[in-house]
Amino acid sequence: MSETDDLFGVPEAAAAPRSDRGRPLADRLRPATLADVVGQDHLLGADGALTRMLERGSLASLILWGPPGVGKTTIARLLASQAKLAFVQLSAVFSGVADLKRAFDDAAKRRRGGQGTLLFVDEIHRFNRAQQDGFLPYVENGTVTLVGATTENPSFALNGALLSRCQVMVLRRLDDAALERLLVRAEAELGRTLPLTSEARATLRAMADGDGRYLLNMVEQIAALPAATPALDTAALSDLLSRRAALYDKDREEHYNLISALHKALRGSDPDAALYWFARMINGGEDPRYIARRLVRFAAEDIGMADPNALPQALAGWETYERLGSPEGELAIAQVVVYLGTAPKSNAVYTAFGQARAAAKATGSLMPPAHILNAPTKLMKQLGYGAGYEYDHGSEEAFSGQNYFPDGMERVQFYQPRDRGFEREISRRLEHWTALRAKRS
Repeated sequence: MSETDDLFGVPEAAAAPRSDRGRPLADRLRPATLADVVGQDHLLGADGALTRMLERGSLASLILWGPPGVGKTTIARLLASQAKLAFVQLSAVFSGVADLKRAFDDAAKRRRGGQGTLLFVDEIHRFNRAQQDGFLPYVENGTVTLVGATTENPSFALNGALLSRCQVMVLRRLDDAALERLLVRAEAELGRTLPLTSEARATLRAMADGDGRYLLNMVEQIAALPAATPALDTAALSDLLSRRAALYDKDREEHYNLISALHKALRGSDPDAALYWFARMINGGEDPRYIARRLVRFAAEDIGMADPNALPQALAGWETYERLGSPEGELAIAQVVVYLGTAPKSNAVYTAFGQARAAAKATGSLMPPAHILNAPTKLMKQLGYGAGYEYDHGSEEAFSGQNYFPDGMERVQFYQPRDRGFEREISRRLEHWTALRAKRS
């Protein structure tokens, strides 16, 4: 990874010498101090975690976790400078065991000479478990201060042993204000205002999708236009620049983040937000069948008997997609999203099933009461199987009120319907049968 691969701002007044004009804009705008960083005030502001760490003079080993283009490499370099440590950079993509051993040996030599080392490892999650374990003794004895950068969730991507020896610092995607600051700095560096309408300027920031480096790469394309170019509107800007695909990885954290957002929006009865997350997943290339499966699960788990039609609707949407395929079948899934989002919610069946399973595990192998056992043989009849059984359809109101729990087990009400949707009617039925059972007992 080159030094131009990570950018997050420069001093407002900085201006590159004319000899630097051929360098990429992202490199020319690389910050000189941590105070020049944009978008990471929670770490580098007056009360930021990294600021306090540096003030104490105790820079710990760190994992910098965040999306591309928010400044992980540059922050590491500036931390080394401020802590007066030698900066050594490796990439887990291109480095192996020999590179690590050489880095540790060199750091040990510096340490004997009174110089500490900040070892920056980009894409640290790409090292395997054995390689990650190799860092442990050198981190523990202070040979290196490790700063690893990753776009993956460290909880899943890094060994627990390594993770326990590092503090995780979460870097945020650059918000709209931070991206605008970068645009202003870029215009100061270029010596002119970008030819954009206010709407196109907002669109440019949106196209960057929180990535400062990508924003400046697009700025360079705009800056290459002739000086007399009239202000571009949103349509002209889109023609000039190819829109960036939204960040989405179908088998990693973003996949789980978005399906979680969809599920939570449905549970919160917000069909509009649910449709948005559904669209985000589809635009990211998610398999609609995966979403359909999750919607079937949601219908059973979060709606249940509050709307018994939810489950057939979810299955019908899935079946429709299987018959039509993309993109036509996606509309059927969208219809399911709206149906589930607007349906009454109840997890009563889900909760009841969990409690029933726990009770079944706790009570072991209790036999059903004899009166509800079939007696197909003479011996079984002699043992009392089926004796005293009352046929419910032959009873008043088709309800005998007999006990169907095992002998020796108290009656438990696992299923407790909510006062929503169809479960209101179910609740009335259960109350009526409870009264009849009490009367006939």
